[in-house]
Amino acid sequence: MKSLGRSQDPNLIVGFETSDDAAVYKLTDEIAFISTVDFITPPVDDPYWFGQIAAANSLSDIYAMGGKPLTALNLVMFPSKILDMGILREILRGGSDKVTEAGASIAGGHSVDDNEPKYGLAVTGVVHPRRILTNAGAQEGDVLILTKPIGTGVLFNACRSKRLSWRELEAILPRVASLNREAIEIAIQFDVHACTDITGFGIIGHSLEMAKGSQMEIHLFYDQIPIYPHALEMYQRGETTGSNKANRKLSEGFLEINKTLTREREEILFDPQTSGGLLLSVSYKEADTFIEALKKKEVGPVARVGEVVAMSHPKVKIL
Repeated sequence: MKSLGRSQDPNLIVGFETSDDAAVYKLTDEIAFISTVDFITPPVDDPYWFGQIAAANSLSDIYAMGGKPLTALNLVMFPSKILDMGILREILRGGSDKVTEAGASIAGGHSVDDNEPKYGLAVTGVVHPRRILTNAGAQEGDVLILTKPIGTGVLFNACRSKRLSWRELEAILPRVASLNREAIEIAIQFDVHACTDITGFGIIGHSLEMAKGSQMEIHLFYDQIPIYPHALEMYQRGETTGSNKANRKLSEGFLEINKTLTREREEILFDPQTSGGLLLSVSYKEADTFIEALKKKEVGPVARVGEVVAMSHPKVKIL
């Protein structure tokens, strides 16, 4: 998209220049609207869980900007001549239930016939123009806080290949499908300088976006990063994802691993997340109080996973 050139409209506060989570457009001195779109292929076979996870994944980009979702449009690709339409109804029911939980409204959508089911949402939300969170505001000395574990990419694939049972995967789905709503509602009461959600580029890729956008160095403390049960085991047994190699390549020249890691412990850093947690860059003085507030509301597992350091070149360092 760089070849298209950036918009010259001064009311477009956030565009695509820093690979942020959503676009933000100022309407008045008090209101800016947030616009985002996301859809995915089925991470699980259960259509209702698919709908919930896809919707939570789409809504997350509104929360990552510090906003509140208002309306959502269904995006549906479905092989209507091959699969029973009851499956589609369950996907849409899952998405609708999650949008309702978010306090937003399904207002329509668009569908096309396709060979493989895909589902997601185009979401519109609102935020105060002076209270927008982006991935480009991290400051020296900030503490990095993560609100969900990582490892969904390899676990979804392992369930498909029968290395992981459906029962074991299903145990984590309530956390995967949970909204980032409560986390951001608490976050905006604190001195949070930057935010992004951890999705397809993995924790390294999205940390790197924050480092580049903020022109800072991100230090991640490996042993403090929460990981879903069985994820490391699946990498150890030979499972992987189609995105790990590309995510690793994306970080070339911007990643320094200063810790001895086994292959599986390194691969989890590039694992693509679906409906991942928020990575928040919080003032050092408020970090502990913020973590306690999240835990009090049972958001989590919440982890203090890193810090922001001022350096001449942006990069991510694993310690």
